[in-house]
Amino acid sequence: MSLKKQATFGLVWTYAQQFGNQLVGFGVSIILARLLTPAEFGLIGMIAIFVAVGNTLLHSGLNKSLIRSEDLNNEDYSTIFYYNLIVSLIIYFLIFITAPYIAIFYEQPKLTGILRVYCLSFIVTAFSAVQLARLTKKLDFKTQTIISIPSAIVGGGIGIYMAFAGYGVWSLVWSSLFSSILNTVQLWIYSKWSPELCFNTHKFRSHFKYGYKLTISELLDKVFSNIFLIVIGKYFSPAQVGFYTRAETMKQLPVNNLTNALDRVTFPLFVVIQNDDVQLKRVYKKLIKIVVFVLTPVLTFLAVLAEPTFSLLFTDKWLPAVPYFQILCITGVLLPLHSYNLNILNVKGRSDLFLKIEVLKKGLILITLLITVRLGIIPMLIGQVIISILAFFVNAQYTGKFIGYSAIQQLKDVLPTFLLSIIVGAIVFFLDRYQLNSNFDIIRVLMGGIIGLSLYLLSAFLLKFESLNELYNLILKK
Repeated sequence: MSLKKQATFGLVWTYAQQFGNQLVGFGVSIILARLLTPAEFGLIGMIAIFVAVGNTLLHSGLNKSLIRSEDLNNEDYSTIFYYNLIVSLIIYFLIFITAPYIAIFYEQPKLTGILRVYCLSFIVTAFSAVQLARLTKKLDFKTQTIISIPSAIVGGGIGIYMAFAGYGVWSLVWSSLFSSILNTVQLWIYSKWSPELCFNTHKFRSHFKYGYKLTISELLDKVFSNIFLIVIGKYFSPAQVGFYTRAETMKQLPVNNLTNALDRVTFPLFVVIQNDDVQLKRVYKKLIKIVVFVLTPVLTFLAVLAEPTFSLLFTDKWLPAVPYFQILCITGVLLPLHSYNLNILNVKGRSDLFLKIEVLKKGLILITLLITVRLGIIPMLIGQVIISILAFFVNAQYTGKFIGYSAIQQLKDVLPTFLLSIIVGAIVFFLDRYQLNSNFDIIRVLMGGIIGLSLYLLSAFLLKFESLNELYNLILKK
């Protein structure tokens, strides 16, 4: 199978998996949002940073080293498997003994038990992290789709049943844990791989040399991505954490469906062409333009129609999350640019530069947070937007150096899409505000979305946007 066919085949199944999981998760979240309170979601938001750190340790550097390395044998996989298992046990033990102190920090006694149960997923996931890396290395996203969607459905069903039965926040805890268990069991069955009883220290050092810097970088990213939840959880009510979490989740819905799915395909794909800078730039440029062309109008229209959308899906009790969501949509537009610029560093094996960049950006985030924390949640989120813009130029610096695709060139390529999305979004905003606001929420959302999408695609066609043609070829042509 050619590289293009491999990428297309992998992309189709990755989107099937990503979209299926998001569809199931989103459907479950709508039901649970109607059954549970924002404060109960806020309790889960308070522990998000610990969950993110644990998962990063299990899914980042060393597993990516397996994906990018050549000439691997079972000793490589077995060594990383036992490393993951040992790390997961250590992390869970630390979480178990510190859970009461975390609960005291947030002044929420329930968090002790929640943390101790929720974080069992670290150990469960450790048993299947290598199996997942092997499937990704082979671009076998079809199997991953077959595994993940049933797990999400069963886990979500358990959460809904428990919510109806009155278990409150525990419905969210057990839903997540059961999904992890089912996912791991199926990965063992479908991957047809099991570890040998061996641990090769030489191979471990080789993978660790590449992976530890990447792991530290991703840890910094996860910590600072969730640092707003820590601050909001400490200085504001659990309900406010719930509102922020709901806004962030809604923003991530289109971002995850597009950016994360492509990221899983493009990293192993870029590895194949890592030594051909001309082809790497060509593929990267085309990818960026398509992703931004699709993602920007989606987030723009969601931001413009946020009030009727939140009211329709989650009921009016979630409307305080709307302004948070609208601001976060701006950062969501920039996420693909961040992700793919950093992917170039990973592909080139420059995890050292990756780490330096992450340290610099996190320092900027910390300074911004210290300035805005006393001003309220809205100023904190505006600070996020400013940092995201600055981070793009930092991330793109080395993309320009390695493949000759600078930040200015990238902005020139995506600026027409940004401008068109803003103009059409403004039209939808005034139409909703002055013509549709007396209608039912579902009418406002459907009419605004249909009109916005139609205007956007028609304008792109008339203006001969190259990305529209590329998207057409990708979807409709064999």
